[in-house]
Amino acid sequence: MDKKDILLSKKLISSYKERLENEIINRSNKLRIPQELSQEIIENNSEINDLKIILKGLERIPSSRAEG
Repeated sequence: MDKKDILLSKKLISSYKERLENEIINRSNKLRIPQELSQEIIENNSEINDLKIILKGLERIPSSRAEG
């Protein structure tokens, strides 16, 4: 995996994570769920947490390894 692939992966995963968070917020607003509760739902969402772990893993890949 080269550096461009890693950057693209990070961008796509981040974008997907943001869309999930926004979807939870929008649905919570429609259901009139308090903001604190919708934030707690986001923090406890397993898919969002998995994406955060993946993003952290991509951050740890050294540049020299990513290039070759």
